[in-house]
This record gives sequence, C-alpha cells and structure tokens, in this order.
Amino acid sequence: MVNPTIFEISSPGRTGVTFPEPDVPAASLPETLLRDNLPLPELSEVDVIRHFTRLSQLNHSVDTGYYPLGSCTMKYNPKINEETSRLPGFAYLHPLQPIETVQGALGLLYETQEWLKEISGFDAMSLQPAAGAHGELTGVLIMRAYHRSRGDTKRVKMLIPDSAHGTNPASSAMIGLKVVQIPSDARGNIDLDALKAECDDTLAGLMITNPNTLGLFDENLTEICDTVHKAGGLVYGDGANLNAIIRLFIIPPCNSWRKL
Repeated sequence: MVNPTIFEISSPGRTGVTFPEPDVPAASLPETLLRDNLPLPELSEVDVIRHFTRLSQLNHSVDTGYYPLGSCTMKYNPKINEETSRLPGFAYLHPLQPIETVQGALGLLYETQEWLKEISGFDAMSLQPAAGAHGELTGVLIMRAYHRSRGDTKRVKMLIPDSAHGTNPASSAMIGLKVVQIPSDARGNIDLDALKAECDDTLAGLMITNPNTLGLFDENLTEICDTVHKAGGLVYGDGANLNAIIRLFIIPPCNSWRKL
C-alpha cells in the first residue's frame, strides 16, 4: 500500500494552529527574508497526527517486536531513560549559557565518565563523541595518531572482521586507512590464519565487536589481541556491546582483554 505524502493530503485553507494576536508591537522583517510564496502543506492538527502516527506504525520498533541483530544490544532504552532525558534541566540546556548554571549536568557527565572508566578498566574516558560511529572515528583517529607520534607512518592497514559493525570499515576509510576484511571461521570466530596473514609491519590495528554481529563471543579473543599487538598494531573494541561484557571482561590499559 502506498501512503500519500503530507503534501498530497493538504487542503487549501485548513489550519492546525491559530496564533493569538500579539500583545507587543509587530516588528518588520528584513526584505531579504520575505517570500511571496511559502508552499507548506495545509492540514488540521488531527490530520497531521494521524498521518505521522500511521507512518510510524509501518516501522519495526522494540515496542512491537525484537531486534534479531546479534550486536548493538543497547537498542532498547527503558522508558524512564527517555522521560529523564526530557527533563527541562537537560532538554533546555544551551552550550553557551553561563557555566555556573549547568553544574548539575556537568556533575552528571563527570560521574558517568568515572563509571565508564571503572567498568572498562581505562585510565581516561571521553564523552565528546556524539554517536556510535563518531566514537569509532575518534578511536581510529587515536590509533593513527599513536603510530604517527612514533614516526611509524607506514602503518596504514586496518583489519575489519566480517562479523564486525558495518560502520567500522567506513570510519577507517574516512581517515585514509586501507581496509582489509578478515573472514569468520566455521564457528563464527575470527579466522586466525587469515588474521595472522595480514599482521605485518603495515598493520595499524584491528577493529573488533564482541559479542559480534552474529551474537557470539569470540573464543580466541586473547590470542587475537596478542597476535595484533605482536605485529605492532592496536585493537579497537567496539563499544556497542559493552553492556554484554560488563563483569565478564575488563579492557586494561594494555589494550587487550582480560576475563574477570
């Protein structure tokens, strides 16, 4: 079934909201901002609500079913989290408002940062990345900066398992790294022979998702990290599944994985 667009159900003369008369003198707008024609749809409020509600019901959501993807296990956010994030103290913040007025939010960010450091085993944590792929980009930029700081400019190869997140190769390619895909073995682990074949002196690192997109914990994770490290590379652990490994593993500063 093809749903009409909101422009197609528009009816000239219909209005959804009628604004009251202003109680202050009207101000003139600059001529450069005025338009003779503003082709926006004309609908009642209920028409708009019904249109977008109907479209939203065509989408699969966690409220109506489950996500079969084995990774990215944070896709379900408890409803209380959604409500809390809409509290005025969060929703109405402005990045340029006086710093003394945002101490509560800054305190919350600091506590979150310290919790993440504790559960991950890292010495420092950044909350700057605004999304998962943004975090990936930050990670690979750090890896590239590490090699460049040591004068090791020949390390331009990033290994990406075929069971990793799809944005991993995109993040690596964006900063000019050569992406090499590593296949899975019959059990859904990274193929160790294929990995070792690519671990030469051009290796920048490996991006790994654990549990992977197949929903499996790699059985050879320690050997995988050791192999990459011995070749001079670094290992990036995709944070999408961090909640799946909390209390099972920590990621110590040596950039490896250790079981608790």
